[in-house]
Amino acid sequence: MTIAEQLPLTEVGRLSQTICNEVERAIVGKRASIELVLLGILAGGHVLLEDVPGVAKTLLVRSLCRTTGLSYSRIQFTPDLMPADVTGSSFYDARRNELEFRPGPLFANLVLGDEINRAPPKTQAALLEAMQEHQVTADGTSYRLPEPFAVFATQNPIEYEGTYPLPEAQLDRFVLRVSIGLPDRESEQELVERRAARGREDVLLEAVIEPSTLLAMCAAVERVEIAPAVAGYLVEVVRSTRKAPGVQVGPARGHR
Repeated sequence: MTIAEQLPLTEVGRLSQTICNEVERAIVGKRASIELVLLGILAGGHVLLEDVPGVAKTLLVRSLCRTTGLSYSRIQFTPDLMPADVTGSSFYDARRNELEFRPGPLFANLVLGDEINRAPPKTQAALLEAMQEHQVTADGTSYRLPEPFAVFATQNPIEYEGTYPLPEAQLDRFVLRVSIGLPDRESEQELVERRAARGREDVLLEAVIEPSTLLAMCAAVERVEIAPAVAGYLVEVVRSTRKAPGVQVGPARGHR
C-alpha cells in the first residue's frame, strides 16, 4: 500500500490539529484563520490573503512551512519586477555551449507573493501557468514545480495608489480569499506577554510532520465521499449565483 492509502481521514484530522496547535505558538487568537489556510493547502488550492499590514500574513505562511517541513519562497512584488524574476530564466553556459535554466523563486512548495497587486499585469500573469498547471515554461521547455505547491498572495485593501488590480482570470485561481483581522484585547495582551517572556522576536517552531505526510493528507482528502443530495445542493448553490442580480459573473469552472 502507498502512504496515501494507509492514512485514514481520522488521522488527517489529528495531524491537522497538531499543525494548527504548533502554528498557534507564533500566531495568537487566529485559530479559525490558521485552519482555513491549512484547508486551502489540503484542497490543493491557492490562497489570497487580503488585510492591512501587521496582522501576521507573512508569519502565517512561514509558520506553516516550518511546521510541515515544506520549502518556502517569498517574492516581493514591485512595479519593476519582471516575469523572469518570478519564474526563472535561461542563461548561456559557454563551457557546455548550451542554455541552462535557472529556476526562480516559484520553485518552492509554498510561495508567498507579497503585495502582488504592486506588480504590473504582465508579471502577475507569470503566475497563471504555475497556479493552474503546476509548471513553468521557459524557451519552449516545461519544468514541473515541487509538490505540494501553493501560492499565497497578499494585498493591502486600504492602499491602492500605484497598484494594479488583479484580473478576474487570476482571482479565479484562488480557492480562498482570507482576511485575518486584528486580534481581540485578550489575544493582543497574551501576544505582548509571550514576546516579553521569550526575549526574542522569532518563535522557534518545530516540524511536526514531513512533506510526504502532507502529500498523503492531501490524497486522503480526495477520498472523501459525497452524498448525491449534498452534491446536488452544491450544484444548485453554484448555479443560483449565475442568476443572482448582485453577482456580475458566477462560477463557471466545473472541476474545482
